[in-house]
Amino acid sequence: MLFNSYIFIFLFLPAALLGWYTLNRLQKYRLAQIFLSGMSLWFYGYFNTYYLLIIVASILVNYLLSYIMKFSRTRLTHRIGLAAGISINLGILFYFKYYDFFIENINLLFRSDFHLKHILLPLGISFFTFQQLSFMIDRCTGKAEHYSFTDYITFVTFFPQLIAGPIVLYDEIIPQFKDTAKRVFSPSNFAKGLSLFILGLGKKVLLADTLAFATNFGFAQTYFLDSPSTLLVILAYTFQIYFDFSGYSDMAMGLGYMFNIALPVNFNSPYKACSVKELWQRWHMTLSRFFVTYVYIPLGGSKRGKARTMINTMVIFALSGLWHGANWTYVAWGTMQGLLAVWDNLGIMGVKGSGEKKAARLQIPRWLGWFFTFSFFNLSLFFFRSENMAYAFQMFKNLFSFRNTGYIYKLAATMDIPEFYIVKQIITMAAPGILPTAYIAVLLLLLAVSGFIVTRKNALEIVETTDYNSRFCWLIVLIFLWSLISFSQVSTFIYFNF
Repeated sequence: MLFNSYIFIFLFLPAALLGWYTLNRLQKYRLAQIFLSGMSLWFYGYFNTYYLLIIVASILVNYLLSYIMKFSRTRLTHRIGLAAGISINLGILFYFKYYDFFIENINLLFRSDFHLKHILLPLGISFFTFQQLSFMIDRCTGKAEHYSFTDYITFVTFFPQLIAGPIVLYDEIIPQFKDTAKRVFSPSNFAKGLSLFILGLGKKVLLADTLAFATNFGFAQTYFLDSPSTLLVILAYTFQIYFDFSGYSDMAMGLGYMFNIALPVNFNSPYKACSVKELWQRWHMTLSRFFVTYVYIPLGGSKRGKARTMINTMVIFALSGLWHGANWTYVAWGTMQGLLAVWDNLGIMGVKGSGEKKAARLQIPRWLGWFFTFSFFNLSLFFFRSENMAYAFQMFKNLFSFRNTGYIYKLAATMDIPEFYIVKQIITMAAPGILPTAYIAVLLLLLAVSGFIVTRKNALEIVETTDYNSRFCWLIVLIFLWSLISFSQVSTFIYFNF
């Protein structure tokens, strides 16, 4: 079930809120959690009932292992439990997400002919697997306690964060569900959550999904693009993925507030970053936290010399790339990000006013640091979005060919959107010859608006500082109604595929 769908907004969400607060008002706290978990499983199974078997099996196996650890008294059994927890969770993830990728490369390397399984990838498996993996690691190392099954299943399945994050930790969410004071309806939290949800909905439906027209067309026509059209395609995708993930993050947090549950911030205006290191402190923050806590620090972090730090950094970014998908393009993307992060850590070049403890030898203005960071991130997305490495390199070739074949007009024609209908009819009757140029103007205007928005306050900052006056409320209503009308062009969230 999608957040941006009629069934979610007009059926699922009202039913979930009504049931949750009614049962809590009757002080049926455990039953309220069971109800919410059941609704969350319906939310997840709505995509495909087959997915339910996978997530339920994963939850049962992890909970059983946690229960067994209650009777563990020796260091050896803790180590066995840790090995089992890691193996089970990563094994499940490997089978569903990486098995075919692994076999494809085995066949290519050894000229073998092993059959691919073409396994259907369950939605959000990377998210709920990492969430449970973090719990199992802390459980087996003595940092986490054993919880009731009701608490555990609520922690894993809470629907706002189930499909595309944030990757929450057990000690962030279970104590909130245990707090009976949070079971009482809060008008201020609900207003904040509703506003945040609608702002995120607008980002997704009105911006990300519209930019997707140009992006999808451009990456499907890789070998025909010239330099200007390639530049516009990558800019369109840069803003599309931003508003897609930012929109989901806002909606997830907004839904959490509606239930009086505060989810961790997962997206904090990353395009304001002036270095790659800062960008990854702002983009998918809970994924970065997971890799730092459970991989980077156990590998030694930055405490074993500069060379080891660089290796650990490269490992983290390569794994991050692979986490996003079973394709060498994602590994290349992660490696490129890692190299840029290593460059930042070398301290050769720094940004003025960045707050780094050790000043770099060459200090550049913040605007120049932002330009380099934004530009390199754009270039890395050629790997992230392309179907394979050949397509990615072709996009680089297109961009730096400096050819102009006029293909930009075909690209811009994808901006034949409903909002442009009346203007299009007027131009068609008055001066049809300028219609192709008008489409280019629409695309450029959309990119300009996107660029303006990402430099302003983000949605969370807006809802936390607004006084909810009539002007703001009318703006929220307008965005909501406009988004509802645009549901006919609905698309899934990009991060659902990860």
